[in-house]
Amino acid sequence: MANHITSLKEGDKAPDFKCEDQNGKIVSLKDYKGKKLVLYFYPKDNTPGCTVEACNLRDNYATLKKKGFAILGVSADDDKKHLKFIEKYDLPFPLLADVELKVIKAYDVWGEKKFMGKTYDGIIRTTFVIDEKGKIGKVITAVATKNHAEQIIE
Repeated sequence: MANHITSLKEGDKAPDFKCEDQNGKIVSLKDYKGKKLVLYFYPKDNTPGCTVEACNLRDNYATLKKKGFAILGVSADDDKKHLKFIEKYDLPFPLLADVELKVIKAYDVWGEKKFMGKTYDGIIRTTFVIDEKGKIGKVITAVATKNHAEQIIE
């Protein structure tokens, strides 16, 4: 389990970012102005928890979209891994390839983790719901991968 929790809070201005998606297209926070954005950070493509989380968001995508949410996933995997992950699980939303950890560090979701007795640095699974004006409306640090869409909507 992770000890680190992001320093960003509800009401903070969401840090701006520019990052390539799975197709090499540059995506920025400004692209989502006037929309509600679910920006979710996850450790790694094709791992059990990350797959469950992505598939939960996929399965509830129509509902989230109807409620006005756009979804962006972010990990340190490269665009090729993201593209394979999207194709394998038919994900309807883009994944950002933050290989240089710029977005991950801007959102303060890089930190110490413990797994199977080992301590290492990595991405702390965290989701930010950003409002139409670019302010953070919700920070989800205890992500329930199987019910993540529900947590976002609540």
